[in-house]
Amino acid sequence: MDVMPLLLLVAGSAAVAGAARRTPVPAPLLLVAVGLVVSYVPGVPEYALDPEVVLPLLLPPLLYTSASDSSYLDLRAQLRPVALLSVGYVLFATFLVGWAIYLIVPAMPLTAALVLGAVVAPPDAVAATAVARRVGLPSRVTTILQGESLLNDATAITAYKVALAAAVGEGATWAGGIGEFLLAAVGGVGVGLVLMAPLHWLRTHLKEPLLQNTLSLLIPFVAYSVAEQVHASGVLAVVVVALYLGHRAWEVDFATRLQEEAVWKMVAFVLESAVFALIGLQLPVVLRGLGSYEGVEAAWYAVLLFLVVVAARFVWVYPAAFLPRKLSARIREREQNPTWRGAMVTSWAGMRGVVSLAIAFSIPVTVHGGQPFPERNLILFLTFTTVIGTLVVQGLSLPPLIRLLDFPGRDAQAETLAEANAQAQASRAADARLDELLSDERNALPPPLADRLRTVLERRRNAVWERLGAVNPVTGETVDDTYRRLSREMISAERDVFVRLRDGRHIDDEMLRTLLRRLDLEEAAAYRETA
Repeated sequence: MDVMPLLLLVAGSAAVAGAARRTPVPAPLLLVAVGLVVSYVPGVPEYALDPEVVLPLLLPPLLYTSASDSSYLDLRAQLRPVALLSVGYVLFATFLVGWAIYLIVPAMPLTAALVLGAVVAPPDAVAATAVARRVGLPSRVTTILQGESLLNDATAITAYKVALAAAVGEGATWAGGIGEFLLAAVGGVGVGLVLMAPLHWLRTHLKEPLLQNTLSLLIPFVAYSVAEQVHASGVLAVVVVALYLGHRAWEVDFATRLQEEAVWKMVAFVLESAVFALIGLQLPVVLRGLGSYEGVEAAWYAVLLFLVVVAARFVWVYPAAFLPRKLSARIREREQNPTWRGAMVTSWAGMRGVVSLAIAFSIPVTVHGGQPFPERNLILFLTFTTVIGTLVVQGLSLPPLIRLLDFPGRDAQAETLAEANAQAQASRAADARLDELLSDERNALPPPLADRLRTVLERRRNAVWERLGAVNPVTGETVDDTYRRLSREMISAERDVFVRLRDGRHIDDEMLRTLLRRLDLEEAAAYRETA
């Protein structure tokens, strides 16, 4: 097996994603653009997207890291709009887009058109949420986009299976389709509910951080594969498990949390970069099989499909955002009033991604009886152009649209005050607990050590309030910035001494690693106190 193409893909996509941080272009869009260009560079290997790799091996960890970083409480508060998008909109887009393509492309049977509708129905909100964080969207809109991206793949994959069964001649019925959808949804959630408590128990009872992190890396694949084995939705199983574990992450050992955060950031960075690069690299594969539709006709179909996909989201989002509030007093009382600005951004943030391409590539070459699958090559081409079109057109225009709509910015001072009040309450509880512990003779400490505990607590309590302080007129630094810089300088001086002692053979490398790890943890703690 030649591993060089894989190494080139990972290294190249990581380099482009890193470079994107220095540009105003979101990393997903730059990766797709570079992939399109590189795909025709002589000597670059062909990267045919394999659905047997993307769906079971790339999708679970991407879903897991996104869901575990999400807020269960925020998602629960926005459950109705998230469900309307992740279930209602995907089914609506499947039928509307399928029917439109059936009318637009004369040779496309309705069953094959519905397959295409299911393929391009689920937006991939990775690019949208990346833009949202960059330009400061309101948290409610960001939560809805994140929640939609976590759940809509399950709906789309199930709709695709039902449409595909009809297209290949398996005699699918409405009752059978509804039954399969319910099995996938209820089964996926059920598998997640069954697995989440035992997995959390393992995470909290394993005492070795390396074992705990190994388990963490295996969890998304375990949840996905178990659900798929019982013909349930692996996507929903992964999301349920990840939301639960993320919500209860505070119960895990601190060393595990520190390692997990670093490990999963690296995994997400590598996978997301490679996935978006793969999208662009599919261009030669898609064009090679287009056949009789090459030229103006195929381009015309692609433009029409793009317009239908974009329009369908507006047609669904605005009524779904405002009609329920007009019809239900309970919704008006319990939920925040949506704004036309939020609905506009939600409608425009409908970029498609690698899941659509992976599903399209999984379409069989033949139907029952051995005949070719109707218009399979055209479906692959239209899926590709829709993914590229939405990423480029909507992705590039989303940041200026958000700035044009002039969303009210976050109140940084109010957030800092809330954080300071929370820290003050926690510090009072810690102070009382320390007094209680020191009153027991079994916990007796020399006064300097007891004072050190109180000093650390006081520093943590005051750190948040100091963010509201004045800026140093000479350096332009806040108190936090100065504290962090001085702390780094002190630790750097200690680190230099340790290295010099190792080089002089006064301590060995094992002791050096122990001392450096201690400094690293202190530096991380100092940074987190003032971050």
